[in-house]
Amino acid sequence: MNKIPEKGLSGGKTVAEDGPVYAGGYPLSSRVLSRIFNVLDILWLFSAGYVTYYVVIGGNLLTHDKYLYAVVLTLFIFFFLGRYGGIYSFSTLLAPLTNLPNLAIVCMTTFMLLLAVGFSLKVSDDYSRIWVYSFGLASFAVILIYRLVAFFIINYLASRGLCTRKVVVLGGGKQTEQLLRQLADEKPVVNKVVGIFDDRIGRVAPTIAGYPLLGNIDALIQFVRKNHVDDIIVALPWNADERQLEIVSRLRQLPAHVHLVSDLVGFRFPYRPSPNHFGGIPMIEVVDSPLSGFKIVVKALEDRILGSLALLVFSPVLLIIALAIRLESKGPVLFKQKRYGYNNKIFEIYKFRSMYHDGEERKRTVQASKDDPRITRVGKFIRRTSLDELPQLFNVVNGTMSLVGPRPHAIDHNEEYSTLIDGYFARHKVKPGITGWAQVKGYRGETDTLEKMEARVNYDTYYVENWSLFFDLQILVMTVFVGFINKNAY
Repeated sequence: MNKIPEKGLSGGKTVAEDGPVYAGGYPLSSRVLSRIFNVLDILWLFSAGYVTYYVVIGGNLLTHDKYLYAVVLTLFIFFFLGRYGGIYSFSTLLAPLTNLPNLAIVCMTTFMLLLAVGFSLKVSDDYSRIWVYSFGLASFAVILIYRLVAFFIINYLASRGLCTRKVVVLGGGKQTEQLLRQLADEKPVVNKVVGIFDDRIGRVAPTIAGYPLLGNIDALIQFVRKNHVDDIIVALPWNADERQLEIVSRLRQLPAHVHLVSDLVGFRFPYRPSPNHFGGIPMIEVVDSPLSGFKIVVKALEDRILGSLALLVFSPVLLIIALAIRLESKGPVLFKQKRYGYNNKIFEIYKFRSMYHDGEERKRTVQASKDDPRITRVGKFIRRTSLDELPQLFNVVNGTMSLVGPRPHAIDHNEEYSTLIDGYFARHKVKPGITGWAQVKGYRGETDTLEKMEARVNYDTYYVENWSLFFDLQILVMTVFVGFINKNAY
C-alpha cells in the first residue's frame, strides 16, 4: 500500500509547514488514455496493412487504390466496433490479457464485416485472400503486443510516481477504509492517496488503514492549494447529505475533480459518472476540473503560440511606450505587483508604470479613479487603451498567466472580497488572464461597489465552468473591438 509520510498537522488544524509537497507529474486520465490508444490502434492497423501488402503482394500500398481503400475501411470499422466493444475503457487498457477475448472479438468482427462488404459489392475477387487473412492476423498480433508493452510502460511509470493521480479523501470511517483497500489492490497503482482528512477530529482514529489523519476540511483546502491534487473523494456516511452539500460547495472552489462515494446524496447534484480510472469503485463526480486532460495541452499551446506571436507583433509598441514613460517621469518603466494566480498561488504581474513614482510601498491598494492626480499623461493614455497591460505577455510566455482568464486582483482586494462574495475563489481554478469574459462584458477598471465586483466574479465563474478554445477565441476577438477602449478604465 502506498502510504504518505507520517508528517501532518499539529492538533489537526492546519497543514504543517514542513509537511510533504507533492509535484503534479503527468496524471493518467481515462479520457486521454482512451484517445491515445484510439490513435495508436489506427496507426498500428495501418502499419499491419502496409507491411502485409508489401510482403504478400509487393510494392507500395499507397499506390494501389483498391487495397488502400480496404485498409482505410478496416480502420473505420475497427474504430467504431472498438468504441462499442469496450476495448478502450480504462480497466481494459490496464489489463490487456484479462480482456483479451474482447479484443479478439472486435478484430474478428472487423474482418468478417470487411469480407461481407467485399462480397456485397462483388469485389472480393479483386483481393488476395492470403493478404486479407495475413492482414487480420497481423492486426490482432501487433495490437496485442503493443498493448502489452504499453501496460508494462504504464506500470513502470506508475511505480515511479510519474503518471499517478494524486488523491485526497475526506472522511475517516469504514467507507474510507474500504475505499483505501480497493485503491491499494489496483495494478498498476494509478491512484495515489496523498492525504486523509476529516472534520471529526478526536472522534475518529488518528490513522485510517495505515494513513495518518492530516486534519479537517480547512486543512484539506490548504493542502490542495499547496500541493498538486487531481481528485478529492468525499467518503461520508449516506445519511450525511446536508453535510456533504456544505462540503461540496466549499470544495467547488478548488482546481480538482470532486467525487462522492455515497450514492444517495449524489442525486442532488448534476449527475456525471466518475471517470473509470477508479475502476469499479461506485462513486459519482459532482465537481469537474475545468481544465484537465487534453484541455490543459490545448490551453497551454494557445498561450504559448498566440502569446509569443503577440509579443513579437507588439514589440515595437512596447519599445515606444517604454521610451515615452522614461521621458515623461522618473522611475521604472515596469510596474510589478504581487497577485494571486492559479490555485491562489502568488506571482508577480507586469504592467507599464502609469503613475508618478514616489518610491513608497503602500500596504493597501487604492484603485485608480477618474481624474486621479497620481496618473501621468502617458499613463492616462495607456490605461484608457489597455496598452499598460501589454507587458503581461511576458507573464503569459513564462506560464504565470493566460491570454484569457479572470483578471487577477491585488492581494488585499482578493482577501477582502473573498470574505464578502460566496464562491469568490472559484475564479482561481484557472490561470488569470490579460483579458476575460467579465472585461469584454464591460466589467473592467474600477469596481467601486460590491455589486460591481459580484457581477465581475459571476462572469469569471461562468468562464471557468464553460471553458473551451472557441470561447477563448471569441473573447480575444471581442477584446479587439470592445476591450481596448473602455469608459471604465482610468
